[in-house]
Amino acid sequence: MDPAAPLPRAATLASVAAMTTALLTHADCLMHVTPDGHPEQVARLEHVLHALEGMDLKRVTAPLAAEDDILRVHPASYLADLRRNLPADGLHTIDADTYLSPGSLHAAFRAAGASVRAVDMVLSGEVQNAFCAIRPPGHHAETDTAMGFCLFGNAALAAKHALDHHGLKRVAVVDFDVHHGNGTQDLLWDEARALVITSQQMPLWPGTGRADETGAHDTILNLPLPPGSGGAEMRRVYQQDAFPRLRAFKPDLIVISAGFDAHASDPLAQLYWKTEDFAWITAQICAIAAEICGGRVVSVLEGGYDLAALAASARAHVDELMKAPS
Repeated sequence: MDPAAPLPRAATLASVAAMTTALLTHADCLMHVTPDGHPEQVARLEHVLHALEGMDLKRVTAPLAAEDDILRVHPASYLADLRRNLPADGLHTIDADTYLSPGSLHAAFRAAGASVRAVDMVLSGEVQNAFCAIRPPGHHAETDTAMGFCLFGNAALAAKHALDHHGLKRVAVVDFDVHHGNGTQDLLWDEARALVITSQQMPLWPGTGRADETGAHDTILNLPLPPGSGGAEMRRVYQQDAFPRLRAFKPDLIVISAGFDAHASDPLAQLYWKTEDFAWITAQICAIAAEICGGRVVSVLEGGYDLAALAASARAHVDELMKAPS
């Protein structure tokens, strides 16, 4: 074929799809209500979605996850407990930070469904990468314990769906939320096919995430960061430890737990990242994905509690997903 000749229509459409970033969300995620003044509030998702308005994204309505999807990482008894405690009105307190409202479980099924659908879209080649603008977040939900604002382990669920349903050999999860992803670590502790890389301020709630927590198969890499450190320390640690480990593992898909609460403006922690630091780490992960797994990345929203910083950082994150090489 003449290299200057136009591509056949099918090839052209495939190329367009490969360069597309999907945005998966659902209005049901706004129906998870928390007490007045709670940091994980409805306004978080509203600000993120407003920040993403006008961006050239493939906008997808998040489906409800199937119960079997949830059961990949959580036992049936846990799901039954959530259903039993779901209030008809008002709020049910799980712990000092975590609540159920009448719409919470539906929202959580949408969040999990977005994660699963994003994996399906990326692995089918329908899009190159995807961002799930969802709540409640997920990376603190342990096997049978809801905590830290989280009900279902969305990132771990996405990884297990890719491994068990799609038959991938290896998946990596990269979590840059300021709080340790204790739930993702717990859910994937025994999973030799999943590499979990997670940076977090230490000391800080939930108190886990030490460097010596390495998993049953040495597939967990915790990167504690000291309070008061900023983007320069983060970049050094990722370049020195995280990225070489990620390249060596050679995953077929990278899942990002995209928390934006390491921002200097965030009220719940003491790291001092700037918006451009979230852009940098996203670009780096996408570049590695292009090297080793065809650019396949699925990102799920986790924390971020200063509304303006969250909105700006999420937009910068998605902008880098859109610019990512294939």
